[in-house]
Amino acid sequence: MCYGLSRADTGELLNKIDSGCHLPFDEFILTICQLLLRSNHMSSAQEITRKAKSNLAFALSCLPKQRKSDMVIFYAFCRVVDDLADDLDVPYDERLLGLNQWADGIDKGFENPTELQQEVMQIIDRYSIPKQPFLDLIDGCKSDLDPQSFDTWDELQKYTYQVASCVGIISIRIFGCIHPDSEKYAIALGHALQLTNILRDIQEDLSKEGRIYLPKQDLTRYHYSEKELKLHIHNEQFIEMMNAHADRAEAFYQEAMGYLREEDAKALRAAEAMRKIYHRLLIKMRSDKFQVFTQRYSLSKARKTSILISSLLGK
Repeated sequence: MCYGLSRADTGELLNKIDSGCHLPFDEFILTICQLLLRSNHMSSAQEITRKAKSNLAFALSCLPKQRKSDMVIFYAFCRVVDDLADDLDVPYDERLLGLNQWADGIDKGFENPTELQQEVMQIIDRYSIPKQPFLDLIDGCKSDLDPQSFDTWDELQKYTYQVASCVGIISIRIFGCIHPDSEKYAIALGHALQLTNILRDIQEDLSKEGRIYLPKQDLTRYHYSEKELKLHIHNEQFIEMMNAHADRAEAFYQEAMGYLREEDAKALRAAEAMRKIYHRLLIKMRSDKFQVFTQRYSLSKARKTSILISSLLGK
């Protein structure tokens, strides 16, 4: 029986797998989330998570019921603020207003909170989570409202801290971590995951108002230009530059593993599932010489399922 699923729900999941499961794997992930959340009254947060398609939604199945419910709420918050930053169909002023309302509400309290806003504030109180990581995360999303570029790795690292490491800092409170090194784990893993995302999503980001997250300093160092990037030039200079960024991500994955402590190993099973999935994704891109202009890399259903099961078993 899968951790967190009833026998009946486990049977339903296995039936879907046995029937061939020809749907895209993202729908397979959402099936798991729907089964896990069926018995919980999650309303808006549940609906957002059901609609989301991500590896994080998959990893949530590692968590105990209450913490899973609270992570669903936090994940819904992350989706809302990220969508406010990225949804180009929504007017700029409306997106900025939405992000400012979230920041002001978390910092000073909401006057007329929505159900999701109430739930987020309850999580902050329940786990005594500092508000600053929430505010830093929103600031990172606000920086994506305008096409931006980064001159140096230090500038990019500040961004990856805001939009990814802060997610980890908040998550470890909900997971129930007790060792101080778990925050260092979360920060390092956040950098690693976001760097992996940046390498995978180069083509997708270029389609969003020409977003380029690779630092200009690195482009210059490897004699590769923004013009070449926009023209999808895949040459030796590009591969060398991408390998350098992959090395940086790899170092953060290793740093995170170095901070994983026995006291929090069980609490961090969901995070470890994420680490294994994205680390495997990085390895896959590197072995394929980063064909990111022509495909969006992902792992197979079998590989993700294997990673989830190994994480549930604490391996």
